[in-house]
Amino acid sequence: MTEQDTDWIGLMIGNSRLHWGYFRGQTLLACLDTPHLREPLSNEFLQQIFPKLLTNKCNCELIVASVVPSQKELWANYGNLRIITLKDIPLLDLYATFGIDRALAVLGAGKKYGFPCLVIDAGTALTFTGVDGDKKLVGGAILPGFKVQLASLRERTAALPEVSLSERLPQMWAKETAEGIRSGIIYTILAGIEKFSQEWLNLYPESRIILTGGDGDLIRDYCQENAIKSPLVDKTIIFEGIAAVKGISSCLIDKGEPI
Repeated sequence: MTEQDTDWIGLMIGNSRLHWGYFRGQTLLACLDTPHLREPLSNEFLQQIFPKLLTNKCNCELIVASVVPSQKELWANYGNLRIITLKDIPLLDLYATFGIDRALAVLGAGKKYGFPCLVIDAGTALTFTGVDGDKKLVGGAILPGFKVQLASLRERTAALPEVSLSERLPQMWAKETAEGIRSGIIYTILAGIEKFSQEWLNLYPESRIILTGGDGDLIRDYCQENAIKSPLVDKTIIFEGIAAVKGISSCLIDKGEPI
């Protein structure tokens, strides 16, 4: 069996969830998210989440990156394991505390769409990460994501209610508390995305801007409803980055096939 035919699994351990990608050589066959593990990883668990792909295979190569140190301990006894660190990322000027998830996402975006590029990752945190045409980190920004902002208001105030995000944009000038919370959080995040995007395009007019992360689709829909040009949504760029570090010039099927 050649390298191009070999099955392997890429895993990004995020702050809230595990992001799994199943590859056959250069092709991403499936991707999915699961909650964090509570016990050590086993082949049986992998067969449960990829039942159509791992029916008779054991000890599939697993390539892991993590922003949650405690979760990595659950992989310690898995035999065919590689841990990705910042030292593995072929980008310039990454600082010591730079998030491995941000590095892999912008690497993957650059490999797929070209450098320079800006990645907006809408997850637990909302991050902006820009890399220039020489694959050098320009910089970025970090702020709480939608759900963290909502939870913070609920937990740190005495009277504000628990509020969920709506599928449609709220009224900007709200007349009741829950709608006011939605308005404040959603419109300020959208304004921030528009501002950072425009500033980036002023520096790199030909650059692509890629939106990824769990709330990427929701932000795209909000942007379209608010007549703001939405960045391209691509939730596979993190796997493109993992594949690049593995040494494969991967060609990903968008989002993987349903399993």
